[in-house]
Amino acid sequence: MPSMLLERLTMKRESKSYIDSLHAILTDAHLFDGPKYRLSGLTGMAFKFTVHERLLPLSVTAYGQWTAEHKPAIDNLGLFTVMDAGRTRHPTFRHYQQDAVNWVKGSLEQGIGVIYWLPEFGVISGYDDEDRVFFVQDGRSTEPQIVLYDNFGINFTEFWYCQILGDKKVDIPYEAMLLESLRLAISDWDTPYKTLPNKDIASGKLAYDFLISALNKGDYDEGGAVYILDSYFHSRKEINAYLHEACGIWPKLDDASACYDQLAEAIPDMKRCIATTKEGRKINRAQCSNLIKRLAEAQLLEDQAVGLFREVSRTYPDLKRSIVPRWGTHTPK
Repeated sequence: MPSMLLERLTMKRESKSYIDSLHAILTDAHLFDGPKYRLSGLTGMAFKFTVHERLLPLSVTAYGQWTAEHKPAIDNLGLFTVMDAGRTRHPTFRHYQQDAVNWVKGSLEQGIGVIYWLPEFGVISGYDDEDRVFFVQDGRSTEPQIVLYDNFGINFTEFWYCQILGDKKVDIPYEAMLLESLRLAISDWDTPYKTLPNKDIASGKLAYDFLISALNKGDYDEGGAVYILDSYFHSRKEINAYLHEACGIWPKLDDASACYDQLAEAIPDMKRCIATTKEGRKINRAQCSNLIKRLAEAQLLEDQAVGLFREVSRTYPDLKRSIVPRWGTHTPK
């Protein structure tokens, strides 16, 4: 019975779990050469910000329909990708599950790891046909998790997700990728709800309002609040580093970078509003008003930066969004 393990493939949790997984796979397969913040910026993932009305920890990965969110991210890298996802309750799930088991093994045999929803996102780095298992890294432990072929996609959430990546098919100029990432950022900022018809999770600019409102009310998930803020702090530092790297290309982008400089300078003060207790890390309620004030200032700074992104975007034609195909447009079902 065949088995294999991509021994050099190592995932480490630092950013959003999707980017942690993607960066590990692409660097191991020599499909991306660069720091994680650059990958997070180019894919637009750094700009995604979603908050549940009660600050539940699911906020961080509930940034929309994953296939719709991740496809533009990978397209902007010029890479081939295949993904499948859905709800495990669907009667066709078992058919898609067994099909996915086969193409996951095929990707591993080509030396390329696979993104998999555990939850959160992790990396499939090997398999063993004799035991009928996959080896999955979650980025937090050095020991891989074991997922039976028969249990592939089954977890305590109702969702499953799997994605493979292929060779680079298109060489996209850096400036074109940068411009598209700004447009992805604008779209995320302007879209208040990514998981309609539900409106308990806000995106972009409205996510700040949800976060501030929950902190004001005091009725929120303690662990979720800290997790959302940790992710927010890290992603905003990623954006700051990403824009610094792009400085000098467009003057308006330099101005936007200055906005994120100011936001990044406020992060240490916001971090001091999180206390470590015997029960774990929590928002220090005595510091909540200062945190709210800082978040409101950050929202204004980010809104100003996105406005500058718009000015850059308007300078160049956007054929992807301005041309309607002859068969028209449609909205997600």
